Formats: sequence, C-alpha cells, structure tokens
Amino acid sequence: MDSILAIAKKVLKIEADAVLALTEKLDSNFEKAVEIIYKSKGRVVVTGMGKSGLVGKKIAATLASTGTPAFFLHPAEASHGDLGMVTSDDVIVVISNSGETEELIRLLPFLKRFNVGLISLTGNVNSTLAKASDVTLDASVKEEACPMGIVPTASTTATLALGDALAISLLIKNGFKEEDFAFFHPDGSLGRKLFIKVSDLMHTGDALPVVSLDTPMSRTVIEISSKRLGVTIIADTDKKILGIITDGDLRRGIEKWGKAFFDMNAGEVMTKNPKTIGEDELAAKALSIMEGKSITSLAVPDNEGRAKGIIHLHDILKQGIV
Repeated sequence: MDSILAIAKKVLKIEADAVLALTEKLDSNFEKAVEIIYKSKGRVVVTGMGKSGLVGKKIAATLASTGTPAFFLHPAEASHGDLGMVTSDDVIVVISNSGETEELIRLLPFLKRFNVGLISLTGNVNSTLAKASDVTLDASVKEEACPMGIVPTASTTATLALGDALAISLLIKNGFKEEDFAFFHPDGSLGRKLFIKVSDLMHTGDALPVVSLDTPMSRTVIEISSKRLGVTIIADTDKKILGIITDGDLRRGIEKWGKAFFDMNAGEVMTKNPKTIGEDELAAKALSIMEGKSITSLAVPDNEGRAKGIIHLHDILKQGIV
C-alpha cells in the first residue's frame, strides 16, 4: 500500500494533469462562449447538481466579483418557481460531467423557451446536454483521482479551472480594473486600500492637538498626553501649520536640556515644515509616506494651510490597510 504522501502526490498530479490537458481542448467554442456572455444584456445563470452545483456556485461568485453579473440557480428548485429569476436577456451555463443529469435535462425545454444562450461545461460532448447547447466546452478528464474512478475529483477541478478561464477572459475583455474589483469588495483589504481616505480616519476638532508658538513646553506636554496621539501641531493665530512636536522630540529634548527643557516654548522645540497630506488622499498613501519617512503621523491642512486634522499610523493599521 502506498504511503499517505505518495497517495496525496498522486492525487495532485492527476488533477494537475487534468487541468493542463484542458489547454489542448480549448478551441473556437471557448471564444464563442466568451462572446455570448460578453454580448449578453442580462446575467449569467449558472446551474448544476451535486458536486457540479458546488463548482457552479464558485464559478458564479467569481464571475460576479470580476464584473460579469452572475448567480447560481439550483436545478431542483428551478422547477418549483425559481425559473422566474431567469430572463430572456440572460445566458445559462449548465454544468454536468455526464451531460445526462436528470434534474438538468428536465430543465432544458423550459430554458429553451426563454430563447437564451445555453453554454454547457461537460465531460461528455456527445451527451443530451451538449447536443441541446449553443456552445459546449469540453471538461472531460482522463481519470478521476479517486482509485475507484467514481468520486468527482479531477473532473470538478478541471471544471472549476475552466470556469476561472471564462471569468478572467471576460474580466480582460470588459477592461475590468483593480478599482472595479475593490468596488465589489469594499470590506476586503484591497477595497480598504482604494476607498478609505485620510478624511475618514483623521482626528479633528477637539481631538486635534494644537498649540501656539509661545506655548510653554510644560503645557505642550499636557496637550500631547491628553490627546493621546503622541504628537501636536504648532500653529499661528490663524491656525496655519508651522511645525510639529512628537513624543520623540520630547524624549530627545529632556535628554539634551534636562529640566530646562520645560522652560522652553513650543516654537523653540518644534520641527518646522512637517510632512503633511491632503484629506482627500487615500489612507494607503499616508501609510506609504509614514513608512518612507519612519514617522507615525501626518498633519492634514485645509486648502489654506490651516490645521484641520492629524492621521496616525495606528488608525490606518486598524483598518487592515497594509
């Protein structure tokens, strides 16, 4: 008996070979399938039974998240009212390894009434399903990874890969961009990077630490501590940003001047012309600046250069923007 590792490696090789073999089966039918979906004014309705249905759900989800509206229709529920979700503008993608799945074959006459494009992904190009389809994509495999040859393994992997090939081909044909992907994934890391702005995270109003040039350092330390950002902006009487003082400046100042440091004022200690960022910039850009300059916060001025906010590194990281 083969070792567990040997069995696992054999399974992976069989499935990898099955996917690779698809490249030899791709022909003009694949191009026709892409064109039918691309020209459709409706959605892609994916259906399949059992393991094929599970693969179909993933294919539908991938299509939908990459700019091709799609949903999964369970074939057993379709004949009990769910066919009402299908319109004449849609395209139907039917998945069946045998091409003879009873629940799907029963649906064909009803789907034909809609006069919709019918694309099949099947392991039997001579099946009832294939003959009823406008386009048939050959998803047949040489063998299943199961030693009995009956458990859907290589066949489902190959079908899933073929669905991915459709989705990515349509993605490129539709000119789908990173920003579009982020729009459909607002809670994903990419969505957060491309949608969360500095204005969404910056501290403003009473939470904004600001002192004047002549504020004693003893009072400046209290401002920094009470606002809990480890920094304060130094501004003139019109709130225009003149400089910044950080926790690090405090430590270095105490080391250099000792107790005399607290008799100095903010203008004597501040770093002039601090790094700033506009409130409409992406938080991801603020993070990039902070990382490049090895700092933990940026002042946010308004259009007149007046202090409007501060964005802190921790606020960005909390949002999962990395």
